[in-house]
Amino acid sequence: MLSLILGLAAVEPEPIIVTGRGLAAGETAGAAVVVIDQDRLRQSASGRLEDVLRDVAGVQSFRRSDSRSSHATNQSITLRGLGGNASSRALLLLDGVPQGDPFGGWITFPAYSTDRIGEVRIRRGGGSAYFGPGALAGTVELESAVPSADDAVRGALTVGSRDSLDARAGLLLSSRSRFATVSGAFARGDGFIPIVAEDRGPIDRRAPYRQASGAVRVVQDVGAATEAQLNLGAFSDRRDRGVPFTTNRGRGIDTSLRLVGKGRIRWSALGYAQFRNFASDFSSINATRTTSTQTLDQYSVPSRGYGFRGEILPRVGSAELRVGIDGRLVRGETKELYQFVAGAPTRRRVAGGRSDTFGLFAAATVPAGSAILSVSGRADRWSITDGRFLQQTLNGPTLTDTAFADRNGWQGSGRVAGEVRVAPPLKLRAAAYRGWRLPTLNELYRPFRAGADATGPNPGLEPETMVGGEIGGDFGFPRGWKLSLTAYTARLDGAIANVSQSSGPGTFPIVGFVAAGGTYRQRQNLDAIRSRGLEADLGGALGPLDARLSWSLVDARVEGSGAAASLDGKRPAQTPATQASATLGWSGADDWRLSGTVRALSGQYEDDLNLRRLKPAVTLDGYASAPLGSRIALEVRAENLFNRTVEAAVSGDGVIERALPRTLWIGLRLR
Repeated sequence: MLSLILGLAAVEPEPIIVTGRGLAAGETAGAAVVVIDQDRLRQSASGRLEDVLRDVAGVQSFRRSDSRSSHATNQSITLRGLGGNASSRALLLLDGVPQGDPFGGWITFPAYSTDRIGEVRIRRGGGSAYFGPGALAGTVELESAVPSADDAVRGALTVGSRDSLDARAGLLLSSRSRFATVSGAFARGDGFIPIVAEDRGPIDRRAPYRQASGAVRVVQDVGAATEAQLNLGAFSDRRDRGVPFTTNRGRGIDTSLRLVGKGRIRWSALGYAQFRNFASDFSSINATRTTSTQTLDQYSVPSRGYGFRGEILPRVGSAELRVGIDGRLVRGETKELYQFVAGAPTRRRVAGGRSDTFGLFAAATVPAGSAILSVSGRADRWSITDGRFLQQTLNGPTLTDTAFADRNGWQGSGRVAGEVRVAPPLKLRAAAYRGWRLPTLNELYRPFRAGADATGPNPGLEPETMVGGEIGGDFGFPRGWKLSLTAYTARLDGAIANVSQSSGPGTFPIVGFVAAGGTYRQRQNLDAIRSRGLEADLGGALGPLDARLSWSLVDARVEGSGAAASLDGKRPAQTPATQASATLGWSGADDWRLSGTVRALSGQYEDDLNLRRLKPAVTLDGYASAPLGSRIALEVRAENLFNRTVEAAVSGDGVIERALPRTLWIGLRLR
């Protein structure tokens, strides 16, 4: 790779012919798709991917806080009210590669600098035979930016509130048949105090963060209308949760190679590998918040993910077929020190295993006059093996050494969809689908604590399955305005949730002692989560003004019996009934830009029993850019401009944690 990059450096920039893109996305007929372009990505007030995704109502992470202050394991992604779990129920992909953490399924958002992303496609609705397991609620597809010859060097440097710094840089080396991009990003800040002022104690402090990422991408024409696309990315993520013994650290390296044939018969072959490690400290805080005592040192969570995908797109008459095979192999474990006495651990725990999925899929898209019909299906073989739970005293006997039985099975996914253009401005669409998700190794084997609450694993968890359907319409208006409306229903059978079992004080299996005010929970398969809702998206431009509006209404309810009977009829945890986002922007001559974004969330429940409610929240973000010359622009950004309190969590004893307060930024960007 080094010799290739050095060779490119000696070549004068020419128009780039290779595209760096994959094949056109499958299963687009009848789908509710929202596209976020590069301009919007670069004009986000925070400059962070999770913030941009909130432009699309219905997209949510498990917590309202972002990747600067939230615990990394709470950074999942889901849509359509199918939340209630910190594991992702939507599939995030970068250049075709699944991005969920191999062990836990969470998303490490600091790994994705928005300057490196060219486009985001959010597809609401699950059951994708094309994308496979995990796409229960939908997919979020990230495409790397395709550079142009006049974008050979780019960069930005901004400073912000609480001694924050955000730096990004990128370099393009190109010739007619190849290009290479090298990019990096670094962010740090002293952070804010997560606990609201009225609940703080002497131990509460600011929660600093320090995050970095880098990527190298090489795209090469290898002849016969074929491109080779090599990606290599790495990240480092360190955050503090605002009290002693709550630091969490993550790092990772991902690589992939994709060959794309764009001749008469299109085809693609992809292979990838992910290497991740995570570590976190946990503490117990007394009622007056005067002391914080370490309870757990999760000192290493090594995990690996390997995968492949191959597909071919032949044409039969006017129909386009897509046939392929894919697979993903995951290995991981958690290594922890616990039961601290006089500040020192006395016991060690190791838990983990492996899981594999292999699938065959086929899809057909058939145009018929003004209508398009799409039918797809897949069959997956899954297995969960080598599960182990080990507890031992340090320098002493083994307490528990359990090997869990290997399991396997088959699951199917499918989608039938169609659309018809009734008249030039109106397109109607409908879809029905089935999808599934395998439990993560984290859900199967690892206990965890959050404040006074403790949650135990469940090695007997079964896969989640979902059936759903939707109808909708897209309305085109003059001057490029578009309105999309969608109504949907979905039923998630076997939904994995943290189910309350008992209240402290008491000692419980695996997790140990839970103090008064705390709750003991265990991961279990619920009967179902039923979700119904409406979604609306409006966007367009009027002269120098452009506007985007997104709104969703969700009625999501749990169906529970047996040990989960107390949850029946309750809303899933962390699921707001309504979400809305509205952005109004102005673009002037010489790249003057100004925009504002309002986001609103209704109230939602912190817990499965719907006892702890997070208040509604409304925030305003702002962005402004002014040219200072032909190549440099001044940027000013504002997050949560009116400094609204956004409640992110409520502990068992009523202590409220907040998301980001007002944060102001100013800096320079190479244009």
